[in-house]
Amino acid sequence: MTETTPTPEATEPAASTDCLFCRIVAGEIPSTRVHEDDLVIAIRDIAPRAPTHILLLPRRHIPSALDLTDADAPLVGRLFAAAADIARSEGIADAGYRLVSNVGRWGGQSVDHLHVHLMGGRAFDWPPG
Repeated sequence: MTETTPTPEATEPAASTDCLFCRIVAGEIPSTRVHEDDLVIAIRDIAPRAPTHILLLPRRHIPSALDLTDADAPLVGRLFAAAADIARSEGIADAGYRLVSNVGRWGGQSVDHLHVHLMGGRAFDWPPG
């Protein structure tokens, strides 16, 4: 008998009916989608903090970046590649933009579903917050 390693899809929790972003991914809650592929969707933030503020969400429920493993490398790569494509299409790539993923309560995470904020269209200060 051959041992196999479970795929991330087999080991991650299924979409949660009480997760706001799972419901958005499923199309149960309306959103303005700017990108969609087999792993990631991107939507306009409903409370933007910059002229361009887009959220990139994995379709699969992952509570936060703390829950990522090496097996999620293709997903993380897709999140960043999609962000770069969106930044170009939104016209903010050349001037620069910010990518943020908040983790946990103290990190400012308000929805327990991994997401990356793509923000641009203005200058940002450092350090943030």
